[in-house]
Amino acid sequence: MGKILCFGELLLRFSPALNGEWLKTHEFPAYLGGAELNVATAMGGWGLPVSYCTAMPDNFLSSDILKELHERKIDTDAILFSGDRIGSYYLSQGADLKSHSVVYDRGNSAFGELKTGMIDWDHVLQDVAWFHFSAISPALSDHTAAVCLEALQAASKRNISISIDLNHRPKLWKERKPHHVMAELLPYCDVVMGNIWAAHDLLGIPLIPSLIGKNDKTAYLEHARESSVKILKRFARVKSVAFTFRFEEGAHGISYYASFYSEQHWAESAVYSSGHILDKVGTGDCFMAGLIYGLYNHLEEKEIIQFAASAAFGKFFEKGDASSQTLSMIKERIKQYE
Repeated sequence: MGKILCFGELLLRFSPALNGEWLKTHEFPAYLGGAELNVATAMGGWGLPVSYCTAMPDNFLSSDILKELHERKIDTDAILFSGDRIGSYYLSQGADLKSHSVVYDRGNSAFGELKTGMIDWDHVLQDVAWFHFSAISPALSDHTAAVCLEALQAASKRNISISIDLNHRPKLWKERKPHHVMAELLPYCDVVMGNIWAAHDLLGIPLIPSLIGKNDKTAYLEHARESSVKILKRFARVKSVAFTFRFEEGAHGISYYASFYSEQHWAESAVYSSGHILDKVGTGDCFMAGLIYGLYNHLEEKEIIQFAASAAFGKFFEKGDASSQTLSMIKERIKQYE
């Protein structure tokens, strides 16, 4: 089969210690980030043929990053060298991207300055069987949304499978309304991943107060099924929808499970839980990587959702944006929770 191409912005994540301790210790950990790169990293570690497309300036930082991506077994031939800077964000240790502790510094980045016509999609999409992106890229600007649409149209002409992660970042959308933008992109997608709240915020899929109000697993999964059916009916090309549920338990605990709906086939994961986690960032990306892994390898629906959920849960115990879990670690965790 062909390559899996992940398209999105590479970011540098700076993660200072809480309460200003970084000013005293002079330590400022840096990680390679970006939702689509996190997906590519996980899949590269699992032996899938993965390629990454982004835009970066031609400088020594980019050279260092390219070496790291090669070590992660990621093909970098599709990367465009343009612009003057790499985007970054600041996230205090222990927080996640939905909190108020995140500060973005990605204005005028190489990726943010992309416009239609700059990427040679005929070249980039050669030997590609799967194209993945997230809602983060169209959230950046009308220009990047247009580039996403350009990429999806080019991929569709080649009958390439397309997946989207409904990452919702309100700080990025600012005054722009996501419903209209996303309505132009979803008709090209085969696989949709997210949660019921992101589906509401980005696609306008209604929330059902009577189910959310129950605050229990059965009700949430029923809501996931209802939302999945609505997405498949609204967007004719979509074949599969996966939703995740993550709930905080105490100061550092977590409860996690997921659902998968594919053309009237329904599957649920086990409930994964722990009293202590290390890092919340990148769990959704790891789930997305697991979802693609299962679909790419034609696993059964139950196997797909169990693999994706186990991979995502394992990411809670790794520092940094991307996962380095092995296939055996993920499969062993499935056995433990089954």
